[in-house]
Amino acid sequence: MTVPSLDSLIANPGVRGRRVFLRADLNVPMKDGRVGDDSRVRASIPTLRRLLDAGARVALASHLGRPKGERRPDLSLAPVAGVLAEQLGQAVAFCSECTGPEAQQALDSLGDGEVVLLENLRFHKGETENDPAFAAELAALADIYVNDAFGAAHRAHASTAGMVPLVAHRAAGDLLASELENLKVVLDPERPLLCLLGGAKVSDKLGVLEALAPRADVLAVGGAMAYTFLAAAGEPVGTSLVEPDRFDDARRVVAAAANAGKRLLLPSDHVVAQALEEGAETRTVAAIPDGWMGVDIGPATAAEYAREARQAATILWNGPMGVFEIDAFATGTETVAKGVAESPGRSVVGGGDSLAAIHKLGLGDRIGHLSTGGGASLEYVQGLELPGVAALESR
Repeated sequence: MTVPSLDSLIANPGVRGRRVFLRADLNVPMKDGRVGDDSRVRASIPTLRRLLDAGARVALASHLGRPKGERRPDLSLAPVAGVLAEQLGQAVAFCSECTGPEAQQALDSLGDGEVVLLENLRFHKGETENDPAFAAELAALADIYVNDAFGAAHRAHASTAGMVPLVAHRAAGDLLASELENLKVVLDPERPLLCLLGGAKVSDKLGVLEALAPRADVLAVGGAMAYTFLAAAGEPVGTSLVEPDRFDDARRVVAAAANAGKRLLLPSDHVVAQALEEGAETRTVAAIPDGWMGVDIGPATAAEYAREARQAATILWNGPMGVFEIDAFATGTETVAKGVAESPGRSVVGGGDSLAAIHKLGLGDRIGHLSTGGGASLEYVQGLELPGVAALESR
């Protein structure tokens, strides 16, 4: 099975004068009705620009937040239209609907090489429910379907899966194709493979932990989920965040790594505090005392993880090593970021806080691939089928 490329689509059947439904990921942070971070908008531009330059009439669609089928003004995509126009250097029309006569009229009014941004797909319950009727309404807007929303490719929603078989021609956008190509280095890696996983909860990343423990040469765990592993092993964790109902899962992951002859690393020292707030007193300890919580990996652990990164041939990093939002608790994440950037191996970094650390330190150009996928990238490296990709595949 192969995923049709944008190159092949533009060559045959061609897109000039045709209605192209472009599913992008414009799920940007909003603050006071303005776009807070336009990274995802910028990431969507190359595919959109290629389609417009080739003469397509583009219906650009995305979700924003989780309105759960309700029309919420604070989650309207309208402010994104202005940001898109600035990035493209041309007008971007906005339609307050994403299906029906109003959307059809907005699309019919376009000339070749013009674009309309449709309203938030998730204002309709049919989107997340993958309702066939809603999928058919979306498909009625399209002669051609292009998916460039890798961040939503693990969702079987109407705009990522349900509508696709109803459109005659389809392809992956350049961003989605690039994600798939770059993530293959983790599925078939040069050795040694280092996987750095952080974040708050074991339950959030249990699947990827179980999948990678026997495959990675080294699995290094940080973030709050490390305390569940330590508590499950009988180590003192004070008031750190733990999931007692995941102790057996943590032990199973440790056993899977050991049985496969792989190394699973847990923090050997910790930065601790008594409150998750700026200005809180901190200490660096080997064992977490009562009344204190782990808020970051300690300097010895950070140095060890960074050293492993410098020695790895392939690196996957997803998730912060501490409470990265607070500067005093971000040192471990930043040390690991520098180690990944200094590695001569191929690196893939995903997850909002990991990417934020890379960008904050100005290290983006020293990382092999910055993944926009989040949950989609983690499911892909587990070897799971992504509905949004499967829908595009030609057999």
